[in-house]
Amino acid sequence: MDLTLFNEAGVNFLLRWVHLLAGVVWIGLLYYFNFVQGEYFKEADGGAKSDALQKLVPRALWWFRWGAMFTFLSGAALIGLKHLTGMGIMIGAVLGTLMFLNVWLIIWPNQKIVIASAGQVAAGGEALPAAGPALAKAGLASRTNTLFSIPMLFFMASSVHLGGLQYPVTSTGTTSLVLICGLIAALELNGIFGKTGPFTTVKGVIGSGLVLTLVLYLLAEMH
Repeated sequence: MDLTLFNEAGVNFLLRWVHLLAGVVWIGLLYYFNFVQGEYFKEADGGAKSDALQKLVPRALWWFRWGAMFTFLSGAALIGLKHLTGMGIMIGAVLGTLMFLNVWLIIWPNQKIVIASAGQVAAGGEALPAAGPALAKAGLASRTNTLFSIPMLFFMASSVHLGGLQYPVTSTGTTSLVLICGLIAALELNGIFGKTGPFTTVKGVIGSGLVLTLVLYLLAEMH
């Protein structure tokens, strides 16, 4: 019996399946944190918020960060095995990689401080002085990831459904490439050192994500 899943095409399919499955977990929780939980915390009383920070948030963050890990690893494997070098997939991969790094290097470390502070307060102690700044840093990085996720999903889907964007990166015009890289780098730096600005509200970050998608698409088509 010839098992299709164990040939080269089957392995590629399994990697794509893992990539999609883990991506649904990761991005689904990203949207939950930004569109649901964050808005709830604005209205919740202190006791309910403290309970959620100690019992709900750590569980959600576990699935969130490991969803990001397996999405990144399976995506990197797919790019390597299939030698994907199209402009669309590369833009998506760059955005996804930055999002992955934001999860593990900014969001999770700072959320650990916030969770620890909530536990200390619940036990009768004082809030950790670093909790406020940590929450702000995690929130800014999370909003940046939400912003990036919209064009990331657009360009990832372009690898199958919008073939015109799959010309080699090496054929991209210098001006177009510099503008694309510069815009993404500027937004990432703002996500580390800046402010939420128009990304503060749910409508603002969704609208900004759609505008960013359009701008990156037009720049990519300038090759």
